[in-house]
Amino acid sequence: MGRPTIAQPEHAVAVAIDLGDRRDPDPREFDDLVAAAGGLVTARLGGRRERPDPGTFIGSGKVDELRTALAATKADLAIFDHQLSPSQERNLERALGCRVLDRTGLILAIFARRARTHEGRLQVELAQLDHLLPRLVGRSSHLARQQGGIGLRGPGETQLETDRRLIRRRIDAIRRKLDLVQRRRGLGRAARQRRGVPIVVLAGYTNAGKSTLFNALTHADVPAADQLFATLDPTLRRIAVPGIGAVVLSDTVGFIRELPHQLVAAFRATLEEAAAADLILEIVDAADPDLEARTACVAGVLEEIGAAEVPRLQVFNKIDRLSGAAPRLDRDAQGCPRAVWLSAARGAGLSLLYSALGQCLSPDLVRRRIYLAPQQGRTRARLYEAMAVVAESPTDDGGTMVDLCIPAARLQRILDDRTRDMHSANR
Repeated sequence: MGRPTIAQPEHAVAVAIDLGDRRDPDPREFDDLVAAAGGLVTARLGGRRERPDPGTFIGSGKVDELRTALAATKADLAIFDHQLSPSQERNLERALGCRVLDRTGLILAIFARRARTHEGRLQVELAQLDHLLPRLVGRSSHLARQQGGIGLRGPGETQLETDRRLIRRRIDAIRRKLDLVQRRRGLGRAARQRRGVPIVVLAGYTNAGKSTLFNALTHADVPAADQLFATLDPTLRRIAVPGIGAVVLSDTVGFIRELPHQLVAAFRATLEEAAAADLILEIVDAADPDLEARTACVAGVLEEIGAAEVPRLQVFNKIDRLSGAAPRLDRDAQGCPRAVWLSAARGAGLSLLYSALGQCLSPDLVRRRIYLAPQQGRTRARLYEAMAVVAESPTDDGGTMVDLCIPAARLQRILDDRTRDMHSANR
């Protein structure tokens, strides 16, 4: 047998036009997006317009330039760092004689390559179908069947109508399945809240180091790579935070500038973890030259998914790439943790993050000693489950004196259960 062939990257011409409504995008990010989708940028086409051309977005002159660039580099794909309307996409494909992809289609292609779980694949497929549906016109060779004249009418339904009906049926089926996922996640969150287990969600711009930090905190093996959208499928792990006890940590999909609305809608069941969290760790690449714009992008996505009001702690990661930077904890005017500077890859500053987590999650932390009777083993187990036991010592009557460090609200819930346990035992 011969050696397996390695897929060659698809050559593409990247198009980014300055419309005066945003800062010049970083071409490196777009190159990385194309590479993540399996492509290679062989040429770039720029320019400036006051507004997009309604027919081709870039105008007839730029279309000619783009056609020349495609021929010169033997590229077979034009990728726009913009959102194109379905008609603009079709007009460009006819004029250029090659495939045209906009920014949304490119990001969807990356997600399709990276999704690993059944849920992740369903979410990506839903976003792809929503994107494809208005673009069906002109993509089928069967569409000429709908014509007037004797003998030229179709059999009652055009291929276009058939395709639309089948896609809508598939979209409905996927949404039903994702609704079940959403309900299951909601039940899981409700159960954790009943047990008083705080939920902390990692969020941030793609490739900011969320998965690396997640692995450092949980000793998990979530895939972490120096590439865009390395993580799509959410992962939950339980960690122990000093003074707090058990905390559920959730890794999420990375955000990006102009994140397609189809993806936000499709991944809503996943992103709702952030909206229902007790705390969001906003992971920031401290060495990112575009840090301010990307931080604003993350804030916009969090607002879109209903998580703008969730308490947030910024984590400036990758300080090992900054000259002379050292781990530190910044506080606001009231003395509350505001930002932690660390390097997840090197494990530097993690103790500061644990300290900040403890203070953010439990402003009502109490230290207390309580007595547990011999029949209160269930309460003792719950205290250990909450990782609230600092020390314990046996008493002469077979009971236990327990030293606790635990948030007041969670302790009250456990003590209420202790009272119910004693009533049950005395019956």
